[in-house]
Amino acid sequence: MRCVIARFPFELTKSGVLASMKGVKPEPVTGESVIIGRRQYPVKQVGEIVTRQDRRDFTAAEVTRAMTRLGFTCRTAPEAESAPSPLEEASALLGLTDRL
Repeated sequence: MRCVIARFPFELTKSGVLASMKGVKPEPVTGESVIIGRRQYPVKQVGEIVTRQDRRDFTAAEVTRAMTRLGFTCRTAPEAESAPSPLEEASALLGLTDRL
């Protein structure tokens, strides 16, 4: 399938991506990810290996779109927990959490 990533056309196939990622250790996922085989990879890592381009040359959205079109499962970035307010933080330090 023809996919454009970082303004360059690539002929990608599902089997080609699987072969490229075989034996590659996944980096820790901090943002968007794609599941290839039984492993979950950051989309930027997959894009770098498949296109042989620097990660700064393409966006995660471009790789996610290409991987989705090839039939891979893509996941969005995990949502960060909200930080406690200054009042909640101070109350916790003083041991007054039950009074809020």
